[in-house]
Amino acid sequence: MKKFLIILASLAIIGYLVFSAIYFGKSSRNEECTDFEVIVKDSSRIQFVHKKDIEDLLKRKKIYPVGKTMSEVNTLEILDTILTNKLVKSANVYTAQGGRVVANIYQREPILRVISDTKGSFYIDNNRERMPVSANFTVYVPIATGAIDEDFAKNELYDFVTFLNDNPEWNAWVDQIVVKPNKDVDLIPRAGDFKIAFGKLENYSEKFTKFALFIEKGLNVVGWNRYSEINLKYDNQVVCTKR
Repeated sequence: MKKFLIILASLAIIGYLVFSAIYFGKSSRNEECTDFEVIVKDSSRIQFVHKKDIEDLLKRKKIYPVGKTMSEVNTLEILDTILTNKLVKSANVYTAQGGRVVANIYQREPILRVISDTKGSFYIDNNRERMPVSANFTVYVPIATGAIDEDFAKNELYDFVTFLNDNPEWNAWVDQIVVKPNKDVDLIPRAGDFKIAFGKLENYSEKFTKFALFIEKGLNVVGWNRYSEINLKYDNQVVCTKR
């Protein structure tokens, strides 16, 4: 008898839970969406994407959720639309209690700004992909200018900037990367009124080691304004051009 009562009680609880799920599920679907919450997860570092950008995008597509019943809200369609913003890396969208729709957004992270003679201005992100410049925010990353195509930016320049990021003592020196039509590179340093003829983007460590030695034995002795160009292209030597 006791066992029978336990089984009966268990069935009653299960029945109540099923009924509640169906009843409250229907009720919540008929509930009106009163709030669309946009959470930009990495906004303390990067501010390319703002809440208003996402709201305006959904309103243009006529899928802004506020004012609709929850049954009319298509979170997958909202997600797909948010991802059309080229500054968004990833996102997830879900409904929550109280008639809320929540969108968590992660922004793309640039590592290089490119100002190309032929391809215009754009960023390269940390996945080697091109991303647009934003009117909302400018991030402080190395700038490359000159004869730059997208393939060169995604490969040679990406690898070089990654090296600089991994070696902050050299990253602190480089203010601008100037690319010539033959793909030789000049570096404009943050200190000193001269340019560094770096040549092809290869043998980074060897060239910077030569430069460090030249600073110690040369510039610190004869002065920083003696030369207009410091050439690191040749093996085992530094060639300088006087002003």
